[in-house]
Amino acid sequence: MGISKSEQFTEADVTMARYAKALAHPARVAILRILLERRACICGDIVEELPLSQSTVSQHLKELKDAGLIQGDIDGKKVCYCINEQAWKQAQQMLQVLFANYVPCNTGCC
Repeated sequence: MGISKSEQFTEADVTMARYAKALAHPARVAILRILLERRACICGDIVEELPLSQSTVSQHLKELKDAGLIQGDIDGKKVCYCINEQAWKQAQQMLQVLFANYVPCNTGCC
């Protein structure tokens, strides 16, 4: 396996890439939509909403949690997940800045 070159990029770029990677799967986007709609959710409820197994949903929840977009609290044998408000706002701001920096090319390129 190759050496990661992420240390050669800015912390902001690495953070935005982490958020983008977490958003790069339709199941994770669906999970985020469920959490946004319900404001909090038990893992079992998420499984009932998606055409995926419990273990697959758990893997996607782990990716979202590792990226910082969601957080989870253990309540007995269940884990309650919700949006991590601070990270959510940071991701939103970072993506808005990136997209706002686009200036159309009027020279006929591409």
